[in-house]
Amino acid sequence: LFSRQLAAMIGAGIPVTQAMSTLVAQTTNPTLANSIKEIASDVEGGAALSDAFSAQKPVFSDLFCSMVAAGEMGGMLDKTLLAMSNQLHKDKQLKDSIKSATSYPKMVGGLAIIIVIFMLIFMVPTFQGMTEGATDINPITQLIYNMSDAMRTRWYIIFPAIAAIIFLVIQIIKSPPVQHFWENHKMNTPIVGELISKTIFARFCRIFATLVAGGVTAVKALETAGPTSGSKLVEDAVTKAIEEVENGRTIHEALDESKIFPPMVISMIAIGEEAGSLPVMLDKVAEFYEEDVDALAKNLGSVLEPIMLVLLGSVVGFLIVALYLPVFQATTSYQA
Repeated sequence: LFSRQLAAMIGAGIPVTQAMSTLVAQTTNPTLANSIKEIASDVEGGAALSDAFSAQKPVFSDLFCSMVAAGEMGGMLDKTLLAMSNQLHKDKQLKDSIKSATSYPKMVGGLAIIIVIFMLIFMVPTFQGMTEGATDINPITQLIYNMSDAMRTRWYIIFPAIAAIIFLVIQIIKSPPVQHFWENHKMNTPIVGELISKTIFARFCRIFATLVAGGVTAVKALETAGPTSGSKLVEDAVTKAIEEVENGRTIHEALDESKIFPPMVISMIAIGEEAGSLPVMLDKVAEFYEEDVDALAKNLGSVLEPIMLVLLGSVVGFLIVALYLPVFQATTSYQA
């Protein structure tokens, strides 16, 4: 919204500093408002607009700063900002599609944890009292009883221990070896691998197209599109490709060396280079992948919903059966 409003004001002939002052009054985010104030102050002090934006990282991304620099250099800042606004909108749509596919499993998983804790604290003691004195309780039920006792009497140890385990797992996940392994295999992961890979290539093509259309050189555009693609594997491949492009090779040949980019992406880049319409071809690829991501996200959600419900029912059902089993056994023994 900020870039779209700024583009409209600059296109209408309003000076940058005046446009910034107007946007400060309209911005509800205090962090963004302070950054805009500092940008306006830097520009009034004689700094270039691109330098002023660059000084406000990470509020404004490398992509945004590159686009502002290209627009400022080419004298088409309003068009560049409008293109940036469209890019950010598309990127948000991609993220929303992925969130919609993963929000339901997260919600059901959280609900399952809450139900299990509730049953251990409140329901299990009732059943435990019904079977008090029994000597032939099966191991699974006894384990549930022990977990319930620990949860109720040693909660001051259990909950910090769970928090410590969660913290440790997060740190392990963030560790370089695990991250490296994930980066190398996430695009081939079952079920979600296709969604991840198409999201990465959609973002890469869209950002690359936006930058080139905004007047940024191909090398500079690659330097920004690689790191912002969301994949270290793609970033490394693009970094190597930049060296090849600087040595005189075409973009599609340099990118094809990595064997990471799909044939369609390489073919469309090759056609765009030959026809002089690289941004158009990249936009078409990005649009194709974005539509695929949206469809995959919806399909993934429809597949995961029944699976999560079955898992939730299985967990609750297992606990109930394990709790009722000693009661049934006691009743049967009494009748016998």
